[in-house]
Amino acid sequence: MTEAAAKSNKPPRTAITPTREENFPEWYQNVIKAADMAENAPVRGCMIVKPYGYAMWENIQQGLDRLIKAEGVENAYFPLLIPLSYFAKEAEHIDGFAKECAVVTHHRLSMNEKNELAPDKDSVLAEPLVIRPTSETIIGESMHNWVQSYRDLPLKLNQWCNIMRWEMRPRLFLRTAEFLWQEGHNAFATAEEADKDARQMLGVYQDMFENYLAIPAIPGAKTPEERFPGAVETYTLEAFMQDGKALQGCTSHFLGQTFAKSCDIKYLSQDGTQKLAWTTSWGFTSRTVGAAIMVHADDDGMVMPPKLAPYQVAILPIVRDDADTGKILAFCDDLQRKLAANGVTARTDKTEARSSDKMWTAIKKGVPVRVEVGAREIAEGKLTFTRRDLGKDGKKTATVDEFLSSVGGVLEQMHKDMLERARAKMKAMVTDIASLKEMRDFFAAEKTGGVRLDYSLIKGSEEFEAIKKEFSVTSRCLPFSDKGQKVIVAKAY
Repeated sequence: MTEAAAKSNKPPRTAITPTREENFPEWYQNVIKAADMAENAPVRGCMIVKPYGYAMWENIQQGLDRLIKAEGVENAYFPLLIPLSYFAKEAEHIDGFAKECAVVTHHRLSMNEKNELAPDKDSVLAEPLVIRPTSETIIGESMHNWVQSYRDLPLKLNQWCNIMRWEMRPRLFLRTAEFLWQEGHNAFATAEEADKDARQMLGVYQDMFENYLAIPAIPGAKTPEERFPGAVETYTLEAFMQDGKALQGCTSHFLGQTFAKSCDIKYLSQDGTQKLAWTTSWGFTSRTVGAAIMVHADDDGMVMPPKLAPYQVAILPIVRDDADTGKILAFCDDLQRKLAANGVTARTDKTEARSSDKMWTAIKKGVPVRVEVGAREIAEGKLTFTRRDLGKDGKKTATVDEFLSSVGGVLEQMHKDMLERARAKMKAMVTDIASLKEMRDFFAAEKTGGVRLDYSLIKGSEEFEAIKKEFSVTSRCLPFSDKGQKVIVAKAY
């Protein structure tokens, strides 16, 4: 074999090592690092979301906030610290979070006998305060005060905030002790209205997943064992990552009258009697950033969904002669202004890095479209631009006017293509089977993805419990498309 032939058989060089196939968890962490999205914080289990990663979360937040408000929901804000007695009202609910709760017991620091700063022994709080793991109890207290009659219903509230759940096995964006989310809490006069609302908000989340994140997901109900503590029904979107593991994208809960009873949320009905309200809660977290990475990124780095990219176009000045620098940068600035006028966000890389380094920075950050501008391009009145998801296959040349008029369509098509590719991958991830033996064989063979089978085969089954324990799998959801007759089982994040 010639040296050239030997080289041609070598695997292609990638910007991210190891690759997805070699070590998916490490690849995931390295994509985040290469894109400069986040890093571990000095506090164990917490993370620092860097500007590029936070800009993506801001775009998620703004897009979802518009969808939520379109449902007649209003934003509010409730305290971070919740009295322990509020949780005690709903023992079943807190049991689901008890091991994850961070508790404040003192209200000041002082120097102790060792001359060290420590909680002041004389500042013990009369009642411990829990740093919110979720806000059903404290929002329920406000609903108790705000709801007096049927005229006050429905009451639809949402808050954007941070949450604390003590996490022993942290992973950036996916599992951290502190994370960002929105939590919605609605109250209704009837069970039918509340259940309809819980399903409707799940539909809002699906809109967000598909039309913003370009992530397909399977809508369905959680099995009784996987329901949110205190809920009558928990509805979920289950997505599949490139390594075949499932990820719970969000949840929407029909809470029945569980929290209305514990918080005494009553209203005077039209017939003059006091009745308990029916409530829902629903949440969407910053782990969706992690989902976007694991669904879309490749071995060269992040691939940003166009609607959520911190900026959609990277303008790369190609300077080979210092005499051309001013002219090229002025051209790039003008192009950036024209893109902004067309509703497209762009950023010009004005660093002194080499042209190839500028290109790889844009690739690793997953900027949807990159444009190269040099003296030759200016002289010819043309641009070379490349779609991040297609790489060299997506490289085109156009005049400035052609580019400006077509870039919106390019971004829209990129979103559609990313969604369709992800949908095809998800479909291939779910294998239909007919028995628990097939399930055992599937996971024993370490096949990629999960299985779908009749729910009746696992309901109350000791064999299924053994399979869960042996292979670390869980029931993900009862898909709406199967009318609750089938269940999807998979390993999950």
